[in-house]
Amino acid sequence: MRGDGDGWSFSPDGMRHWGIYGAAGLLLRAPLIGGGVAVLLQHRAPWSHQGGTWALPGGALDSHETPAHAAVREAWEEAGIRPVDVRVRGERVTASAPSGWIYTTVIADTTEPLPTSGNPESTALVWVPEDEVVAHPLHPGFAAAWPGLRAAPARVRLDGVADATLLAAALPRVVDLADQGFVWLHSEPDGPGSDARIIESPAESDGDSVLALTRAQVLT
Repeated sequence: MRGDGDGWSFSPDGMRHWGIYGAAGLLLRAPLIGGGVAVLLQHRAPWSHQGGTWALPGGALDSHETPAHAAVREAWEEAGIRPVDVRVRGERVTASAPSGWIYTTVIADTTEPLPTSGNPESTALVWVPEDEVVAHPLHPGFAAAWPGLRAAPARVRLDGVADATLLAAALPRVVDLADQGFVWLHSEPDGPGSDARIIESPAESDGDSVLALTRAQVLT
């Protein structure tokens, strides 16, 4: 169904961007065996803008939508990912234009690499290990944004931690550290990444070289 946001936004210099009210895409991660992580990439149809490149499912916002709502809807329409299976963790504005148009990347995760079902806007949908994303010919906009969207792996040991069962049930997941970027947090003892630990309050992390996360950061 065509939404009221479908159409071009024009800047004073004549440049145009898809989405009258802006656009959004879903950066969806899923765990791999052993603590690794994969990203869902869309191979764009040849007729589309920058066709033949790899990017994220996404599209124009409708007037009533937030970026998160639009990105999750587009992933359902373009990749067959059910909204109920998507856990949104954060978002970043990754492109903008003088017209006021912005593109928001919505960061989310799910419990496993889910089956996909594409529409005519893509020729393939593939779960790609995070370290292999850059090996694909990426859409220029996504390529420019990718360094700031990557999630560094980190393993947390929950032995002896209060509420360990509750915390373990929340993992693995993406944790949004704001200006410090993103972390893919897991509890696989031999999995990839540096060590992390659970703390009671942010003050406990002072002078600590190990990534320290509060329960709230893991559970919300």
